[in-house]
Amino acid sequence: MGTTQLEAVQEPKYWHLKTVLSEALDSDFAVGEILPNERELAARFGVARATLRQALEQLELEGRLQRRRGVGTTVAPPRVGVAVATAQHDWADGGSAGEAWQPVECTDAPAPAAVAAVLSVGTDETVHVVRRIRVAHGQTVAAELLYVPAASVPGLPAVGMPSGPARARNVLQELYRLGLDGQDRSVELGSARVDDAKELDRLPGAPVLVVTTRYFAASGTAAVSVATYRADTCRLTFGDSGALEISHEEQTRQAS
Repeated sequence: MGTTQLEAVQEPKYWHLKTVLSEALDSDFAVGEILPNERELAARFGVARATLRQALEQLELEGRLQRRRGVGTTVAPPRVGVAVATAQHDWADGGSAGEAWQPVECTDAPAPAAVAAVLSVGTDETVHVVRRIRVAHGQTVAAELLYVPAASVPGLPAVGMPSGPARARNVLQELYRLGLDGQDRSVELGSARVDDAKELDRLPGAPVLVVTTRYFAASGTAAVSVATYRADTCRLTFGDSGALEISHEEQTRQAS
């Protein structure tokens, strides 16, 4: 049988370099250590700087490296397991419990066209936009925009409503009283926008995981959440069975 076209494709130089660099990270560098500059690394491994950049970008995408403002490129710690489940969106207390989500502010503004279509509201109709952050192990790992149409929170006071985090909690509490019938969720890879990058202490364009959740009530879609997670530090887990972990060094599976 002849060689297939795929088998004939040679491994790109940057991909081979990524493997070599990954092994070096395990043996020669400690977590948090700053890597030498690109010129030194390119000379050390005998490659062009363009090839080195591609390899470094891939390692950052895989969570092995972090680029930090004013610091440089450092060796990343193991990813933090972050549960993405209904319990983490328990709004009974206004989203202030534990390390789940911390409300930051709430504004009234039109939803993006794609979100407005899911919510069945007009693109010029204002909705409540709740912004929250999620902190785990002392660092902000996610930023969320929760879009809630006025029809989903009919008990929300129209006048005299506080602003900032207090107003956000009021919206969340009213959403909880509505009662939710279920949800669906999607996850995709994206790039950090300027606002999210600042909140997550990342550079604009850094890889992120975008989790979009639609919450259902008897009347239809009650709210839509767009949560941006740090792809370099987060390992998202779903359900109640715990995390599935794959070691960089051993490549063995462990079920917690």
